[in-house]
Amino acid sequence: MNPIFERGPSLRLRLVFALLLSICLMVVDRYTDSSTQLRSYLTAAASPLIYVASLPQVILTGASEQFMSHQRLLAENDVLRERLLQQSGKLQRLEFLQQENNKLRELLGSAPVAEGQRLVAEVLAVYSHPFSHQIVLNKGSNDGVTEFQPLIDELGILGQVVSVGPTSSRALLITDTTHGISLRIERTGVSVVAEGLGQWDRIRLVHLPHSIDIQQGDRLVTSGLDGRFPEGYPVARVSQIQRDVSQPFMQVHAEPFAQLDRIRYVLLLWPQVEQVMQEEED
Repeated sequence: MNPIFERGPSLRLRLVFALLLSICLMVVDRYTDSSTQLRSYLTAAASPLIYVASLPQVILTGASEQFMSHQRLLAENDVLRERLLQQSGKLQRLEFLQQENNKLRELLGSAPVAEGQRLVAEVLAVYSHPFSHQIVLNKGSNDGVTEFQPLIDELGILGQVVSVGPTSSRALLITDTTHGISLRIERTGVSVVAEGLGQWDRIRLVHLPHSIDIQQGDRLVTSGLDGRFPEGYPVARVSQIQRDVSQPFMQVHAEPFAQLDRIRYVLLLWPQVEQVMQEEED
């Protein structure tokens, strides 16, 4: 009966044979050119194996680079969005300041008004009540947010803060049925008051006599008379006028510039230093 495992050459003999074979191959490779073609064949045969072995690393590296690129783009997008809000807060008053420039030429020698502080906040939640248009922000008293603080987006006035917690706050939008705001007709300078109707795309001007000069398409900007919103920020455009002489007042509706039903980021405004000092003196 033959054994299952037959005894082969000794390990020492195998080592000597391997060394002799290696020396022979090195001599042939050094002094002949035939091994060059052999190496090329071996390299070609091993290439698929090398590719398969390196494939997981290539996939992981590519996925990691794509993930980092995605995260970098998201970060850059947030920075650009914040910068856009910051710039929009300044540009919204440009047209108003141009109109007021001629009226204030005699005051050019006075000290310039300092820019107020601004803070970008993200909307965490939107109240689902059909007539209560309120939002929750991710900034609170720890960030310096206070009650009645105005907030805007890149298009115009959104509303004001009504409740503040340490890390979040609640804001009332201009379309809420309980919200009122003092405005000015940009074309004529006449002051008006607007209130919310519980509709995202409409507010109403109240107590307007039939003799008032107002037209469809007129821009409405903040007047600053309510002490809550700084003067000159765009709010809405007159969209509908109904004149009924049997009624004591006209019915005027306006469409807000801001897209109140799709808010994601807002810009919180602080009163300017001069305004705060003046209020303290008063």
